[in-house]
Amino acid sequence: MRWETGRPFPEERPKRRSGAALAADAWPGFPGRARLLPSAVPSRKHPAVLREGTCRHLQQQRCEQTVRILHAKVAQKSYGNEKRRYVFVLSLAERIACASLGPASGDGYTDPGLACLRRFFCPPPCVYLAGPGWRVKPVQGQAHQAGEAGPTVCGYMGLDGASGSAAETQKLNFEEQPDSREFGCAKTLYISDADKRKHFRLVLRLVLRGGRELGTFHSRLIKVISKPSQKKQSLKNTDLCISPGSKVSLFNRLRSQTVSTRYLSVEDGAFVASARQWAAFTLHLADEHRSTGDFPPRESYVRYGSLVQLVCTVTGITLPPLIIRKVAKQCALLDVDEPISQLHKCAFQFPGGPPGDSGTYLCLATEKVVQFQASLCPKEPNRALLNDSSCWTIIGTESVEFSFCTSLAVTREPVTPVPLVSTLELSGGGDVATLELHGESFHAGLKVWFGAVEAETMYRSPRSLMCVVPDVAAFSKDWRCLRTPITVPVSLVRADGLYYPSAFSFTYTPEYSARPGPARAPEPAANADELLESIHHEFTRTNFHLFIQT
Repeated sequence: MRWETGRPFPEERPKRRSGAALAADAWPGFPGRARLLPSAVPSRKHPAVLREGTCRHLQQQRCEQTVRILHAKVAQKSYGNEKRRYVFVLSLAERIACASLGPASGDGYTDPGLACLRRFFCPPPCVYLAGPGWRVKPVQGQAHQAGEAGPTVCGYMGLDGASGSAAETQKLNFEEQPDSREFGCAKTLYISDADKRKHFRLVLRLVLRGGRELGTFHSRLIKVISKPSQKKQSLKNTDLCISPGSKVSLFNRLRSQTVSTRYLSVEDGAFVASARQWAAFTLHLADEHRSTGDFPPRESYVRYGSLVQLVCTVTGITLPPLIIRKVAKQCALLDVDEPISQLHKCAFQFPGGPPGDSGTYLCLATEKVVQFQASLCPKEPNRALLNDSSCWTIIGTESVEFSFCTSLAVTREPVTPVPLVSTLELSGGGDVATLELHGESFHAGLKVWFGAVEAETMYRSPRSLMCVVPDVAAFSKDWRCLRTPITVPVSLVRADGLYYPSAFSFTYTPEYSARPGPARAPEPAANADELLESIHHEFTRTNFHLFIQT
């Protein structure tokens, strides 16, 4: 028997439906500080009840809930002197209306014409709620009142380290999507120039109907920049460079107007320019001599003039291979070969075309994505003249996903911190093998489960858990005659029964070996028992092969 750990192939995300939007006054206000998980470990659920509930969950999988936060890798500060670039000519009545909002905080500007204009995060942070567990009717006194309609959860998003006031957080009203996921977007978040941090995280707080807190979730680390770098990027300064295989987002802003921002997205199996939602795309270096979809890993950075391909991270839909070009003063620079940087303006040229042709470029027309025929610059033949709609801004993106199931829990404590498993490390052999889980947000109240079997677990640090691999006999009584692999999911369960699934599985694979029959019955030796025990240990030591497949 050999053992194998692995990550399953990505599956379609669970579906979710929602009710109508709930009135804003139906939700409690956002408190200054989020409530943390108590230091004391919650009361432990009875093992037999927990095992039965885990088996039922694995068979039905109707209660899983997923929170996904999607955001940009970098954020540009909102400077007071840069707001003038977005100011229109305001009438006296409009300036009085803006003045009623108060001055912009943190930058010292009191001009009422500037008070309501800021440099918001672009693309804006998004939250998706997926999984059938969001529509399961609550139990144990949590049932909704008769006639109550609308979403069962509301969110508040802000920056970590903020005071939590209404001016520094934004309420998220989740809306139903065609794929049954819930979508919320924080369109008015920004970081002031008075904030001297170089990195920060977004903080999402989810509150259930009635005011019970579901949990507080944190995004990945976001780097703060003052403005996009216009200098040529070198290998000595790679913080802002974009690597092959990384996730990016593209948006277009006509005449630098915030209200005209359009994001490249995918809807109903087609590429669109959406004003509401944006999508993350995997940026691959394409090769004309390789088969479609074959993208080997590269240890370099994407450079202008490279042939690239954009693949949607959710649907897998791809654009044809395109040549990425640097844009300056609404011209595509055809002879530039330097690494691409965050928030650079770029264009995507379709390869091919007759010699001397300026080429066609990826362009938007209202909500459609079309091709634009460029023209060569008469004074500079190494430049192609573009229109506003074919100039895109590129930025790296990050996402973090939290999955949990509250149907087995016996307490009303928040589900956070949600443990995230990143890698598995298998070691040992013979009668005992151990599995080490690497990740984040681990604590002493967690146990590792292989399917519906609890493993002996040892807490090492917030980033490491060690467990003993259960014997294969726990999953099959006829394991000695087993001829097919047994694969079980690896998950974490909190002491109060809160279930945290992971993206990893563990496989028991039988070893096939010839078993020639004896020529004649051997005579029993004097030390037959000791000899058989010795043979057994030697067999298990040599015939149990352990390896990891990621």
